[in-house]
Amino acid sequence: MITAAQVKAARALLGLSQGELAEIAQLGIATVKRIEIASELRGAATTIWKIQTALEKAGVEFLPAGKGAGPGVRLMQDTPPRKTAKKK
Repeated sequence: MITAAQVKAARALLGLSQGELAEIAQLGIATVKRIEIASELRGAATTIWKIQTALEKAGVEFLPAGKGAGPGVRLMQDTPPRKTAKKK
């Protein structure tokens, strides 16, 4: 199971805004915001699956905890970060 911190980190690695992640995961932005601020990832299994699948398709790999290290994320090979529009 992925964590809220992994979702936020994965989105940051890809250069996605919360709105962009919501759009590609076909969820509401409020759902993405709620998941990212949670201390413990909660929600319907389909919601978590949509977020994880969208981020993996965009080029992120989720890493499990193990051998003294916590869970993490990394870009898959040859995945350039997306450039987001700057806010004015």
